[in-house]
Amino acid sequence: MDALDLARWQFAITTVYHFLFVPITIGLTALLAIMQTIWSRGGDERWLRLTKFFGKLFMINFALGLVTGIVQEFQFGMNWSLYSRFVGDIFGAPLAFEALLAFFLESTFLGLWIFGWDRLPRKVHLATIWLVHLGTVFSAYFILAANSFMQNPVGYTYNPATNRAELQDFVAVLLNKVQLVTFPHVLLGAYMTAGAFVMGIGLYHLRRQAMDNGKDVGMYRSATRFGAWIALVAALGVVASGDLQGKVMTEVQPMKMAAAEGLYETRANAPFSVLTIGSLDGTNARPIIEVPGLLSFLGTGSFSGEIKGINDVNAAEKAQYAASPTAASSSYVPVIWMTYWNFRLMMGTGFLTMIFALMALWKTRAGGVVTSGMWKHIAIWTPLLPLLANSFGWIFTEVGRQPWIVNGLMTTESGVSTSVSAASVWISMIIYTLLYGALAVVEVRLLLAYIKPGAVPVEAPKDPSDRADDEPLVFAY
Repeated sequence: MDALDLARWQFAITTVYHFLFVPITIGLTALLAIMQTIWSRGGDERWLRLTKFFGKLFMINFALGLVTGIVQEFQFGMNWSLYSRFVGDIFGAPLAFEALLAFFLESTFLGLWIFGWDRLPRKVHLATIWLVHLGTVFSAYFILAANSFMQNPVGYTYNPATNRAELQDFVAVLLNKVQLVTFPHVLLGAYMTAGAFVMGIGLYHLRRQAMDNGKDVGMYRSATRFGAWIALVAALGVVASGDLQGKVMTEVQPMKMAAAEGLYETRANAPFSVLTIGSLDGTNARPIIEVPGLLSFLGTGSFSGEIKGINDVNAAEKAQYAASPTAASSSYVPVIWMTYWNFRLMMGTGFLTMIFALMALWKTRAGGVVTSGMWKHIAIWTPLLPLLANSFGWIFTEVGRQPWIVNGLMTTESGVSTSVSAASVWISMIIYTLLYGALAVVEVRLLLAYIKPGAVPVEAPKDPSDRADDEPLVFAY
């Protein structure tokens, strides 16, 4: 493989790995804030125990997400220097806001939340975790604004003298139509992921407690139902926001929508296939199971709407960009099988999460508990399914944009560093892969070690007025 292929593989590996931590981090901050609010308002010790229990798991995940996220910025300069130079004037603004505003907000108040249990008044301490969540939301917004520019460039002017896209309207970048549908979709996906995480761990302990006649059955039943409701409601929001996203995607990236279905010829009343068999050379596809008109509805809001086919979009883009030094390409067709199947795997794992949440809510209604072995497997798979759905969704989003690194402005081939050799990328990719593999082992072992004991009994934090002024600061956990 040449440096381009290796750079793409490296970015894919590190980005997908990093994004395993992001939705849990965003979603858990909201769920922790809700749990602590319930305890703060009602004084129920069970919710304090759950807050501190899931708080430990959140901090493990936050630390690993922070470490793996730093690598992303380095890769722009290492492997994608021409791309960084081309869009640096635009990317710099939202990324600076993310680092200087959002990340400082969440990290500062996270420290206050961790160490301030018995040092801050109860309402002030509760506000810190809500501010942590607000920081994660801001962080997601600014990062997605940068990514949305890659999907639909707006708010810029092209400077032919410097061959750079220069920022013209920062508000337009922040209010990009792609951004306005992507942000709620990603945020709701994070809530679904965190809800499934809480539900799965709650199910695991609920089953153990029910089989052993434990005294904490009620607490874990509450945790299970809380997580299941969050996962279910958020998943419904993901479906609704995904529908809006599909219509905007059809407008600004018609090739991606056509590739999502393997639709080679332009059609009205375009069907959506559950299963398609493609030719070995990727030039056509034969549907096996399909729903008439559904793709047209997903893309246009009408079952009779027209969806442009791969061949027509490819021909139009070849003619449009043939003379551009940064946008010309021999083909504007992405890898069809990856786009097609990731689109379906994204939806399939998301719908399966909804089914598991509904099953858990039904089984635990009216004081019900779970005991059968089936629920052990559901408890294991429930936290994993939304993580897979998020990963499949981002792979679809990025692979479906190819060969563009900035849609309509710069191809991926034009953005790679020319001075970085394939050997250099190999070395860094091997190092990152080994390091990430080691971090994965650390993450899993830490999570399992802290999940197994469950939510241990804790003392309610003291009021700060009851502490001596010279008493040393103590770690909350």
